[in-house]
Amino acid sequence: MSRRLFVTTALPYANGSFHIGHIMEYIQADIWVRFQRMQGREVHFVCADDAHGAPIMLKAESEGISPKELVDRIAAERPAYLKGFHISFDHWHSTDSPENVELSQDVYRKLRAAGLIATRTIEQFYDPVKGMFLPDRYIKGECPKCGAKDQFGDSCEVCGAVYAPTELKQPYSTLTGATPVMRESEHFFFKLSDPRCVAFLREWALEGRLQPEVANKAREWLEGSTDTAGERSSGLADWDISRDAPYFGIPIPDAPGKYFYVWLDAPIGYLASLKAHCARRGLDFNAFIAPDADVEQVHFIGKDIIYFHTLFWPAMLKFAGYKVPDRVNVHGFITVSGEKMSKSRGTGISPLRYLELGMNPEWLRYYLAAKLNARVEDVDFNPDDFVARVNADLVGKLVNIASRCAGFLVKRFDGALAGLDHGAHEGFAKPWAGPEAVATLYEQREFGKALREIMQFADAVNQYVDSERPWDLAKDPARTADLHRCCSTALRAFRDLSLLLAPVMPEMAERVREFMNLPAADWAALATPLPEGHRINAYQHLMTRVDPKQLDALFEAPAAAASTASSSAAAPAKNSKAGAGSASAAAPGPAPASATDGETIDIQTFAQVDLRIAKIVSAEHVAGSDKLLKLSLDLGEGRLRTVFSGIRAHYAPEQLVGRLTVAVANLAPRKMKFGLSEGMVLAASFPDDGGGVFLLEPDSGAQPGMKVR
Repeated sequence: MSRRLFVTTALPYANGSFHIGHIMEYIQADIWVRFQRMQGREVHFVCADDAHGAPIMLKAESEGISPKELVDRIAAERPAYLKGFHISFDHWHSTDSPENVELSQDVYRKLRAAGLIATRTIEQFYDPVKGMFLPDRYIKGECPKCGAKDQFGDSCEVCGAVYAPTELKQPYSTLTGATPVMRESEHFFFKLSDPRCVAFLREWALEGRLQPEVANKAREWLEGSTDTAGERSSGLADWDISRDAPYFGIPIPDAPGKYFYVWLDAPIGYLASLKAHCARRGLDFNAFIAPDADVEQVHFIGKDIIYFHTLFWPAMLKFAGYKVPDRVNVHGFITVSGEKMSKSRGTGISPLRYLELGMNPEWLRYYLAAKLNARVEDVDFNPDDFVARVNADLVGKLVNIASRCAGFLVKRFDGALAGLDHGAHEGFAKPWAGPEAVATLYEQREFGKALREIMQFADAVNQYVDSERPWDLAKDPARTADLHRCCSTALRAFRDLSLLLAPVMPEMAERVREFMNLPAADWAALATPLPEGHRINAYQHLMTRVDPKQLDALFEAPAAAASTASSSAAAPAKNSKAGAGSASAAAPGPAPASATDGETIDIQTFAQVDLRIAKIVSAEHVAGSDKLLKLSLDLGEGRLRTVFSGIRAHYAPEQLVGRLTVAVANLAPRKMKFGLSEGMVLAASFPDDGGGVFLLEPDSGAQPGMKVR
């Protein structure tokens, strides 16, 4: 039976825009989901805004709007981010929805019927200035376990201890700074300490559903632990699931003035989103949530919310008669150059600014995937590494295969593939593990290992092209068949590479599909090479290089970034109202300059520039320069010209030898420290080379010395 999967990511809190941590989690889950879909599996991938709680209520109050207006405003921003980074959710919902009210109250009633809800009168901190009971996150003080200062009222970020806010030392209200006072209130508790819950969680959490390090943490919570002072905790405590009015949330049935704590209804939001999705698709929601449902329930979350997802959430589902999760996949945080994210220090990454700068979202998808694995490890974004890895792997290795071979195939063979070269096809399999091993790594979320295997395959293909040298084969009419065989073999392998990378780079895969006349991405196609006679279309450039200047702009200090955004016509300003974001946010490269950026000229002025077809006879690196290549050009003059060209970052010398290009023949010679430069070759680029540099190349039939006009 084909697998059925219900997949979620953690719900973003609806009091602010997405940050890069959200995007990293969504990309990780999306890669896994896309891989499952390529396997032909039925996947339902949903998420929702976490729309309740005191923070939203208080922020809305400070802005003079209702909580719903605040939530709706934030929700209107989401599509620009999700579409911009190619995140393929089937449905996006909200916890402030009829489905969530119904399901949350149903879970509560069933837990109460099972004898797992208790009421107790508790003493709780109350802000006498604000006139409200204080949520845990609005109380700070010294950790009762390790003594760390300025810790929140529910857990310590220093030692990881979990406690009641009343245990804090020297507490204060973060709303007013006032010292809170104790007041009594009746609260509702989920009896997590009940032996039934403990027994279930021991089986559920410790028998293979969690990563080893997460299971170890769950065991510590279940069995208790000894702190640095030698004190032994007793294991699970009951969970306070209620809050007093005023509170923005779901009312507790038969308890006027009482609301569910946001952490009860937030994970139920997964089910609410699924229910809305099922209603839209005409699916049976109950078939997904029944205890024995043949659906795998898989969650992707950050390491900061393990406690809720590995204890409260599965126990709630179990004893309310719902299906329990099959996997909770936990990831670490994202840092920048080894430092915690900080906007003020210029180490924060704004996903929206990334898109507004015209940076290709698949650069980020690939880079993060290359660093992600199945362990709970932080991911570090290093700008220099980002530039080097993307340019080397995606442009220098992957795109390079198609760009070097497709033109010959289209111009010389009408785009039709030659017969399969079994020897070369089998030879590519030697340096890497193969598609089945990559599939296993994708399944295990070992994305970094999967990409390393794929790039070993790309290396083997590039070595094959380098050894066959199609640019030389094209010069010898007697070797036309060898040229056909070489380009066909390389492009078959390129098709396979695009399929292997499709979960990570879906937009690239789609462009390759169109260029190579392929069906929709399907993993099974890797077992069948493209047949003889299959035709491809004319090659269209697939990806540009990362320009380091784009990274500089991405990490500008907030004030500088705001100034840049306000003065740049190429970077549309973010709209704070509904529909925020740019329609061009997902563009793969910078917007082209206007055709009228400079002053106009007449035809006589243009005619003064002598443009000639030039053949690159030789090309070599220039010692002492990281920008220049030394080119020897044949302009049909009976001699060779030397031209120094600043394209070293974009082309290897061996890629250029034998190619035709366009040169300025009447440019005054320029004496440089490396020698005399006698002209200029022409290349295309966006302003400041923001989208890469592309050497101009004439159509077939052009000869050195021909005048361009």
